Amino acid sequence: MTIHTTHPFLEPEGERDPVRRLRGRLGGTVSLWTAGSVEGTRAGLTVSSWMVAGGEPGRVLALLDPDSDLADVLLETGRGVLQLLTWRDRDLADAFAGVAPAPGGPWRMAEWVATDHGPRLAHATTWATLEVESDVEVGWSRLVTCTLREVVVGDETDPLFHRRGRYVPPAAI
Repeated sequence: MTIHTTHPFLEPEGERDPVRRLRGRLGGTVSLWTAGSVEGTRAGLTVSSWMVAGGEPGRVLALLDPDSDLADVLLETGRGVLQLLTWRDRDLADAFAGVAPAPGGPWRMAEWVATDHGPRLAHATTWATLEVESDVEVGWSRLVTCTLREVVVGDETDPLFHRRGRYVPPAAI
């Protein structure tokens, strides 16, 4: 096994996608989106390209991988759950993003609460239930707009923040 000081699959400097590099410099709080049921078909995806729009009702807009299981289940059921992740959830975030191994699957890495909108991470202090309002293809993603139904905002002492392809420790925010 070789230890690299840089990412082993990183494109050479002149070949990197400038749009992706710009997006990486925005940074954002990492969320986990889930849909389906705890016992039946379920899907989850780590999402950091999302925003909240005020209004009555409030809305959440997210760019989702159109090939993800989450996009399929969320659009099929029309419902989902958004939960904010914390620093201790780094491994869970990587597992749901498909970039780290999860023996037995990512669902075995945490405890889940069954809701009528999908599985909710039991220890999440900030979460919301969502209902899909619209989705359109945008670039290589699906822009999904959801209305916020139930919103719970708890203490966030150690949010999981992502910038330039890495998680940022809470003390650095």
